[in-house]
Amino acid sequence: MIVKQYLKLDPWNIIEEDFQAHQHEISESIFSIGNGYMGQRANFEETYSGPSLQGSYMAGVYYPDKTRVGWWKNGYPEYFAKVLNSTNWIGINIDIDGQPLDLASCTVKDFTRVLNMKEGTLSRSFTAELEGGKEIRVEALRFVSMTRHEIGAIRYAVTPLNFNANLTITPYLDGDVQNKDSNYEEKFWSEVSKEFGEKDAVLTIKTKKLDFHLTSVMTFEISKNGEALALQPEQITKEKYVGYRVKVEAAANDQIVVYKYAANVTSRDHGLGQLVDAGRAALQNAVAAGFQQLLEEQVQAWANKWRDSDIVIEGDVAAQQAIRFNIFQLNQTYSGEDDRLNIGPKGFTGEKYGGSTYWDTEAYCLPFYLSTADASIARNLLIYRYKHLEKAKENAAKLGFTKGALYPMVTMNGEECHNEWEITFEEIHRNGAIAYAIYNYVNYTGDFAYLGQYGLEVLAEISRFWEERVNYVASKDQYMILGVTGPNEYENNVNNNWYTNRIASWTMEYTLEVLAYLRENEVSRYNELVEKLQLSEAETAKWQEIIDKMYYPHDPERQIFLQQDGFLDKDLTPVKDLDPKHLPLNQNWSWDRILRSAYIKQADVLQGLFFLGDRYDLETKKRNFDFYEPLTVHESSLSPCVHSIIACELGYKEKAYEMYLRTSRLDLDNYNNDTEDGCHTTSMAGTWMSVVHGFGGLKVRDGVLQLNPFNPGHWKSFSFKVMFRESRLNVTVGEHDVVIANESEVPADIQVYGKEYTVGGMGNVKISH
Repeated sequence: MIVKQYLKLDPWNIIEEDFQAHQHEISESIFSIGNGYMGQRANFEETYSGPSLQGSYMAGVYYPDKTRVGWWKNGYPEYFAKVLNSTNWIGINIDIDGQPLDLASCTVKDFTRVLNMKEGTLSRSFTAELEGGKEIRVEALRFVSMTRHEIGAIRYAVTPLNFNANLTITPYLDGDVQNKDSNYEEKFWSEVSKEFGEKDAVLTIKTKKLDFHLTSVMTFEISKNGEALALQPEQITKEKYVGYRVKVEAAANDQIVVYKYAANVTSRDHGLGQLVDAGRAALQNAVAAGFQQLLEEQVQAWANKWRDSDIVIEGDVAAQQAIRFNIFQLNQTYSGEDDRLNIGPKGFTGEKYGGSTYWDTEAYCLPFYLSTADASIARNLLIYRYKHLEKAKENAAKLGFTKGALYPMVTMNGEECHNEWEITFEEIHRNGAIAYAIYNYVNYTGDFAYLGQYGLEVLAEISRFWEERVNYVASKDQYMILGVTGPNEYENNVNNNWYTNRIASWTMEYTLEVLAYLRENEVSRYNELVEKLQLSEAETAKWQEIIDKMYYPHDPERQIFLQQDGFLDKDLTPVKDLDPKHLPLNQNWSWDRILRSAYIKQADVLQGLFFLGDRYDLETKKRNFDFYEPLTVHESSLSPCVHSIIACELGYKEKAYEMYLRTSRLDLDNYNNDTEDGCHTTSMAGTWMSVVHGFGGLKVRDGVLQLNPFNPGHWKSFSFKVMFRESRLNVTVGEHDVVIANESEVPADIQVYGKEYTVGGMGNVKISH
């Protein structure tokens, strides 16, 4: 069942009123919290016996779960990397007069769950009616600290309303957890140690493979009506579990408040012998600060995030809530402070897709961080790939290539770990997205030094891969690329996917441009790299030959690029003429039927026209958009944003707005009926692009920031922030004018509607449209 707006519309909050158990796993995803280091699904602190995906995740900690396939093929990866469900640090079980508090087995009244995006907190309140008509009120608030990345804090208040209660309160750490997506229902963690200190409990577990260690340390305080209680807790231990049991007597309307603090530290950041001490030190500092100070730090940290990345939409609450939700999830998923980390497609909200790195990062996420954070953040995303270059070369060699690099479809450490043949070994266009990201970064930031330091090596090895992957067809004197899957995964093993051929040719072209730049501007570094890479003139001449003779499928009658050879042999019935009962196709049709259809999962030809938009005129884009969009089912989260951006450029305002709402509210309204698995985090960056690159018309050409904004008729106005070359600009697009305010001291030269302006430090310009 597709859920439509069971969440209340609000500009700064995601609000769920009235507990509905059948939607709980969806809410667990949507109300997730994180800080770039760790994340937590919106599981309940207390016992919940209903359907739930318990999920606590630590960035960079993963498990190589053995690949499960019916038969083995040469080149198959041996494992699929899983983001690990880790120690449950939020647990606080409550027993009332011997009866466990469990929202699956009692009457729930006045339930409210709120994700406060402005301040980065999750709150929940409800009244539970227990046996005998006993009513108890619960108010909970939690967050993971944006300033102390290893710390999580909870305030959990319990008030018996109409009876005197004997409460048993059990805060705990539980490492005996399992991944829902485990191929063989294996548990991935083993216990290392557990202990109790004077005021804390410590649990250390390690992965059964790769030897990641996680130490969790917790402590707690309990007060009654604002006065701290002297406690004599009973210690509890089980396998991979430590906890305390405390008994508290409460008269009617007494408020019992539990403050629970937890530190989670891993062997990625601390030596094995220092984990317990590091966890205890982090926890002691947090407790010394106290819950209120930690909360104030959290609020200020999020104020800084919103200062740089907020988008304000006036006159459309659904659109406003949606874009802030997308920005919020991006900011709490990746901070850029650790170049060993990247952005998983589900972030910290679920386990699907393994939580590993896909081409989504380069194609969709990089522009968000380019415009909303210091350039070093985006640079780290590129360095992540540079550090995996040798692994990418190994991946190509495993498939029989004699040279070049094939970046993985899915990875945690640079090694391919995706096991669907038609995706892993045919969807090679991902190499082009990584090359394009280098261009995008340098073009946006002006950091040409990156090319000599890191960029050329990656570009050259990708170009070598394309050189060997193409087929020369002598009868046509053209180069072709056979047996691929394009971005449209609803067609596999096709020949001459236009986008793949185009991005391959473009990559070689850009590599030659970079070589020429370095030869002219960094002669010494150029010579070093030529020697290191053993680049020859014959090799670069071959790249130029492939560029000149690349084959691109084309329909001369319609004047469109063909998605691949033979595409027009299919039944071209548009999606609007399908009986709605067939949608979504991936949940109603067999894979055989999907592959034989003309229906498109996501932008394919249009992906190329988006990336290489400066190479094609509006008429070309219009013909291709008008042909392909009606055949597109948008069953990839990455699809609507690209269509929205191109629709903006073409002046298709209603289509642009339709696609914007679809991408921005994809999870909030569960469009694809899959939000319970986790939110579509990487596509959220595409949502941001649909506003800034779409409605804002942002482009960078020859080092100049260009804007061509228009205000969709559904909005009174909208504004967005752009950090560009040391300037931070706030662009406000009203019904009749555009105001650009420079919030920095650094002047900015820009073009708006093709006319040049200089916005002085702390100055502004106003332009009519």
